[in-house]
Amino acid sequence: MDLPFTAPEPYILMLTGAGFLIALVAWLPLALKKLPLSLPIVCILIGAGIFCLPEVKFRPSPINYPVITERFSEFVVIIALMGAGLKLDRPFHWRRWGVTWRLLAITMPLGIGIITLMGAALLGLPWSIALLLAASLAPTDPVLAADVQVGPPRSGEEDEVRFGLTSEAGLNDGLAFPFVHLAIVLAASAGEPWFGRWFGVNVVWEVVAGVGGGWLIGKLFGWLTFHIPAETKLAKTGDGLIAIAATFISYGATEIINCYGFLAVFVTALTLRASHRDHEFNVQMHDLTEQIERLAMMVLLLLFGGALITGLLAPLQAMDAAFVLLILLVVRPATGLVALTGFQANRFENLTIAFFGIRGVGSFYYLAYGLNHMDVGDPDRLWAVVGLAALVSILLHGLTVTPAMRWLDRREGRDPDKGETTDEAHDRGKA
Repeated sequence: MDLPFTAPEPYILMLTGAGFLIALVAWLPLALKKLPLSLPIVCILIGAGIFCLPEVKFRPSPINYPVITERFSEFVVIIALMGAGLKLDRPFHWRRWGVTWRLLAITMPLGIGIITLMGAALLGLPWSIALLLAASLAPTDPVLAADVQVGPPRSGEEDEVRFGLTSEAGLNDGLAFPFVHLAIVLAASAGEPWFGRWFGVNVVWEVVAGVGGGWLIGKLFGWLTFHIPAETKLAKTGDGLIAIAATFISYGATEIINCYGFLAVFVTALTLRASHRDHEFNVQMHDLTEQIERLAMMVLLLLFGGALITGLLAPLQAMDAAFVLLILLVVRPATGLVALTGFQANRFENLTIAFFGIRGVGSFYYLAYGLNHMDVGDPDRLWAVVGLAALVSILLHGLTVTPAMRWLDRREGRDPDKGETTDEAHDRGKA
């Protein structure tokens, strides 16, 4: 008797795969909590395995799908920026955010300058393309740095290391944009005057308007969420989707007026959190944002694993690999330590902050954006370099982050296996 089985439809396979993916989103962070292994590493391995199958014909190359690559990586970054801003317990203050300003004002521009010189000298790239590559590789990624970031709102998991890396990742993605625009301007200038327009528009206007726009939208959502009279305040809904709405409106509204939406989203998140810092609804907004971020990140990394297995790194040369290792093992740690000279933290904390400058989804976005707005001649090699940098960073930092953070917790007198409860952290914060 013939069994009533037929080949499944692609739609059914997609539903089944989505179910497995969502289950992994919920389960893997728990399974990997004590292991020297990170969620991104597992996602890349799964993606590589899927796209090794002969039945899978699709090839997820960023070179073949430049616009989709830009938009999807952009989406993942803005969700991550909202989550990062919501979970910061420390109120915004110029002095209390000292570690952030050091990393932004010294580490990132110094790193961009050094990587640009290396790109020109070691890789033989034109200055504009070397600058684009440097601006793509300099920022710490807000998406893949979850294991070195602070914990959920009011959890008490906010030491100087986690705060510094979270706040840096939240702001440096927006502040790298002027350098990306500078690369685009230099490539198209053809000897014409460019500095005045670049500085006035791409630096002053887009930064100031991005911060201001983000603050205004954060204030509006803070009032609607926590302070509007009676039963109509948004916090009464108990629906964390409010954070996603704030993300999209903040990013869309500021991009409409041609300023930096990445900056706006993070500032919106900080302002929204500050509207009622200890309200339990902050936890609900953060939790939903984190779930969406993690799901989108896993999809992107599955595709990245597929791109790796189908030839993304094929154009690499020996000098390209040396270039990547120098950035991750020398340039970022050295520029981080330069910025932290004199900072009131112990040596291990400074080394940890300097070392964990994770590269990833933000680098994908900036390179895709730059390549979609300028002619570089050989995008395959640039994608190979950025892909290798992300891969090595995910492996290097992913394998070391758990032991490093657990050791840091023990050094600070915290039990990494227990942690504070939300109520304990809240009481401690009020003490």
